[in-house]
Amino acid sequence: MCRIYLFILNKDVLYMEFWKCTEVFNEREFQNAKTMIFAIEEINNNSNLLPGVSLGYKMYDACTSIHLSIKRALAPLNEPGEQPNQTCSRITPLHAVIGMSSTSYTQAVASVFQPFQIPQISYFSTCGCLSDKTKYPTLLRTVSSDFHQSRALAQLVKYFGWNWVGTVRTDNDYGNDGVAAFAQAAQEEGICIEYSVAITNGMTRQNYIKLITLIKQASAKVVLAFLPAVDMKAFLDQLVLENATGLQWVGNLSWMTKRLPVNIEYFKILGGAIGMALPNAIIPGLREYLLNVNPYRDAYSKEFWETTFACSLNTTDSLKVNKCTGSENLRNVNSEYTDEKEFRVPNCIYKAVYAVAHALHNLYTCKTGQGPFTNNTCANNFQTEVLHYLKKVNFTTMYGDHVYFDVNGDPEPRYEIINWQQGEGGLIKYVTVGTYDPSSPQGQQIKMNNVTIIWAGGQTADIEFLSFGEIMGSLLVVISLFGACITMFIILVFFYYRDTPVVRANNSEISFLLLFSLSLCFLCSLTFIGQPSDWSCMLRHTAFGITFALCISCILAKTIVVLMAFRATLPGNNIMKWFGPSQQRLSVASFTLMQVLICLLWLILSPPFPYKNFKYYKERIILECDLGSSVAFYSVLGYIGFLSAICFILAFLARNLPDNFNEAKFITFSMLIFCAVWISFIPAYISSPGKYTVAVEIFAILASSFGLLFCIFAPKCYVIIFKPYKNTKKHLMGKMPSKSL
Repeated sequence: MCRIYLFILNKDVLYMEFWKCTEVFNEREFQNAKTMIFAIEEINNNSNLLPGVSLGYKMYDACTSIHLSIKRALAPLNEPGEQPNQTCSRITPLHAVIGMSSTSYTQAVASVFQPFQIPQISYFSTCGCLSDKTKYPTLLRTVSSDFHQSRALAQLVKYFGWNWVGTVRTDNDYGNDGVAAFAQAAQEEGICIEYSVAITNGMTRQNYIKLITLIKQASAKVVLAFLPAVDMKAFLDQLVLENATGLQWVGNLSWMTKRLPVNIEYFKILGGAIGMALPNAIIPGLREYLLNVNPYRDAYSKEFWETTFACSLNTTDSLKVNKCTGSENLRNVNSEYTDEKEFRVPNCIYKAVYAVAHALHNLYTCKTGQGPFTNNTCANNFQTEVLHYLKKVNFTTMYGDHVYFDVNGDPEPRYEIINWQQGEGGLIKYVTVGTYDPSSPQGQQIKMNNVTIIWAGGQTADIEFLSFGEIMGSLLVVISLFGACITMFIILVFFYYRDTPVVRANNSEISFLLLFSLSLCFLCSLTFIGQPSDWSCMLRHTAFGITFALCISCILAKTIVVLMAFRATLPGNNIMKWFGPSQQRLSVASFTLMQVLICLLWLILSPPFPYKNFKYYKERIILECDLGSSVAFYSVLGYIGFLSAICFILAFLARNLPDNFNEAKFITFSMLIFCAVWISFIPAYISSPGKYTVAVEIFAILASSFGLLFCIFAPKCYVIIFKPYKNTKKHLMGKMPSKSL
């Protein structure tokens, strides 16, 4: 069995065998260490990955000191390597480094390993500066760059309609680069930054008071805090002392999921904070592994056990100290260590270990003639070529995450959007309220879930939309169904009297098609009611556009028939043969098809989608359908308006033609009502807030549909039902030229 080594460096307290240097035990870092060991043991037990090769590791604690992190990094380089044996001829002491968890420490460690071409993978250092391969050629990471996070934060702020903000940062590469990237993205989004203040090392109480006073007196009530978790905790304590409430905080991923001690004052300050977090993952077997801790294994497991259960494993301690039995159950503990809902950093650690394993596997299994180097050769120098293979890893974890590195050594950027809400026992609950995916189309990169969002001060932002259950929604449903029922009644009347002159005049087939399209117009208004979804948003606008295009196309065909029928009465004029029933059907299909093509382009290029509107009300979120493309929407309306205008002009010209039942006169009135409704609709649609925008659109659909239905068909139904003596060919031809029927 060949053994190769990973060198694992971490900041704060981690698993070690003989020594410790921090005073306060950090269970988050202990969880990180256990996750690394879990991944290594899982790989060693996997016969398909690195068969015949065993991963070993050495783990060190940097003790929150850059100086010590460099010293620990030098330690394995000065240790003699194992002697090669018969099964392992290319062994070297160290092949990869995993760590650190913050930018400053990562930069320091990178300076040590870079001259030796030893790859380093960071699992939580997010500074955009680390993407510079001229400075950090051997550094990769399984956490996204702050360049993407800053743009995500800018879009998040824009999404909520906050155009006037302040920023707080740390005065180092991490904070300065992060806020600079945010400022650039904010400018592109039309967001103004009122102030930008920095927190420095060793700030005095007076410095904090001066900074917080500036924030409280500023007009911007939305504050972006781009800070590491440790600095944010110190800043938060100062905010509590200064009672800096009433601010809406936006946070970066470093502190957004950092569990705080139970303190109601913390929630008064940061309750309702919203920001970015790493995607969570359920790693099979990890939670069981974390719960299976042997408190007697080493000093850190012992300290973890004593800290978690507030007891002592030492039998010689005073009788006043609670004694541990060693059989306490971690399953009964609700802590940062056992919370599988927050396996965000462990997910990055797990991927980092597996990335090294896959790189080594590809290197070991490389066959001559199939390698990635010149002339398809494999690695000549095992030590220096691990980095090359690591840059080219491409695999999927067992829980479905795709792992690869781009040219900057960064992974695919994705974030969850987290909202701080109050949980049980005074703890802060981190609720995932949305996601950010930069690969999505522009304007759709942020997607919010259908959950309640909490604002600053603990106020609930209710979600509002035009529902079927409210009075206005129910009333519109009743009117819509009433219109559809009347239309169906007229269809039955026309079908029963289909052989009578009034029905047969002017192409009864087009009349039935017009009635069918009107029933669809009434029913399509129902798609505008209820909670918007991807499908309902796409359906409501396209169904409206196509059904109304079909409706107006039928009316236009009927109008043209009226005009041509009277021109056909002139001696020697056979114009009707050019616009017979077949041509009428073709014209209706052609006019409607044009609208179908417009709607298809709309759905393909930029379809409507559900959108949460925060602009109108502070205490309410309006859930509505974003048009996706305003150009497409107004193109649909414009095309309907174009057909309506032509129809109105032709019907107006034919209004005085001789006929006891001149349909052109009724079409003129119907088009007049139709155009009046939709011309008044546009300003009303633009100015109506929230769900009333939808109500205005439904009203326009119903009003125009009723106008067409009653103006065109009510007179015919009146004659058919109440004046049957007028429903004769003789009466219709009383003032009509004989060839017009």
